[in-house]
Amino acid sequence: MGMGKYLLIRAINALIVLSIVTLVVSALFVKMAEKDLENRIQELVNSEYQSLLQQNKAPSDPEKWREERIAYYRHQFKLDRPYWWRVLYYARRTITLDFGNTRIPIFGTERNVKNIIALALPRTILLFTTAQIIVIIIGLLLGVKAAQMVGSLFDRALSILALITTSIPMWWFGMMMLLIFAFKLGWFPANSMPDPNLTGFAHVLDVAKRLVLPVTTIVFVLFGGWAWVTRNIMIGTMQEDFIMAARAKGVPERKVIYGHALRAAAPPIVTMTIFSLLGSLGGAIITESVFNWPGMGRVYWIAIQTNEINLVMGLTFISVALYLIGVIIADISYGFLDPRVRVGASAKM
Repeated sequence: MGMGKYLLIRAINALIVLSIVTLVVSALFVKMAEKDLENRIQELVNSEYQSLLQQNKAPSDPEKWREERIAYYRHQFKLDRPYWWRVLYYARRTITLDFGNTRIPIFGTERNVKNIIALALPRTILLFTTAQIIVIIIGLLLGVKAAQMVGSLFDRALSILALITTSIPMWWFGMMMLLIFAFKLGWFPANSMPDPNLTGFAHVLDVAKRLVLPVTTIVFVLFGGWAWVTRNIMIGTMQEDFIMAARAKGVPERKVIYGHALRAAAPPIVTMTIFSLLGSLGGAIITESVFNWPGMGRVYWIAIQTNEINLVMGLTFISVALYLIGVIIADISYGFLDPRVRVGASAKM
């Protein structure tokens, strides 16, 4: 099996998984939304009736009028259709990126779910993806260095630091950062919302100042774990025969580490990198709430609080699609980074 055929099969599998997940999520949320829609219909009908009373246009037969209006709204919200039909209907809309609108405006006056996600995603990338890239760079450098110096003071210190940082709740550390550097010292703004009156370089500088505390929080809590995992992967790789052979041939240590060992250890590190970056696109509900950052995590929280089913469906679909894309990218990367990975090699033996 060639690489092209393998990737085609993986893409088809990803589409099947995405369709199944969308169906399952639709089945859950359609049932959850049913009771909420029934309540909305009652509220709409009562509101219309009160409006008619104020205009002295009350219907002669209120009960019949209510039944007609309820039937009208049930048809509008597709509640007169069978459950299975509604599941397939909303699943088809979700797969075609027709997420619909929210009941209440998000981010000012925006109600279209696609537009809300389009606004939130770049903000989350700016915060979490930037922080995750810094975490990956620091973690790789420290992890590789610790693997070179196993048992040294640096190695032991990094191990202790990794245990400390990964055990600290990110929301707590974020609140401490705000308390010290925003409220006590006043060095950075406590609110992460940028000033809409600023433009140009002043706007960029304002956003950068507001990013300092949340980015520092994320990096401090996550870099130790990354360094520790990288160290352990590299230690195992550096015990391989080909590394010892390279050293015996007199290959410079820097080339042994970065040209041989790191490349051989690349597949698990690449997997961690891809899924860390994809995970960062979803934001974090608690962290974004602490810093009042208007990203994907904040939107998730708003959607859950206000029972916005269309918004939750859209966010879930985008998250699942991104993770499946990440799996395909990881498969492609393995073939280039590790020469031992050969698609269909066993079939030719």
